[in-house]
Amino acid sequence: MGTYEKTLDRLKSRPKDFSWSELQKIMTHAGFQELPGDGSRRKFYNPKTCRFASFHKRHPDDTLLSYQVKDALEFLKQEGVI
Repeated sequence: MGTYEKTLDRLKSRPKDFSWSELQKIMTHAGFQELPGDGSRRKFYNPKTCRFASFHKRHPDDTLLSYQVKDALEFLKQEGVI
């Protein structure tokens, strides 16, 4: 099992310490590009499906809150990644 699969399994377990960089890796592997922007709202775009995902990047702590993990899981299920 590669690092992507391990990270995806970790997300599925809904950890309390899932990091922003781990979410970026999953989104990138799933075909999304992180769009540049101002502020803490980050958007990911998939050119194949023309779908957007928007998440709030916390700072200075970059761990996702439980609702963000849930939202990421739901979005990835809709996209067929999970």
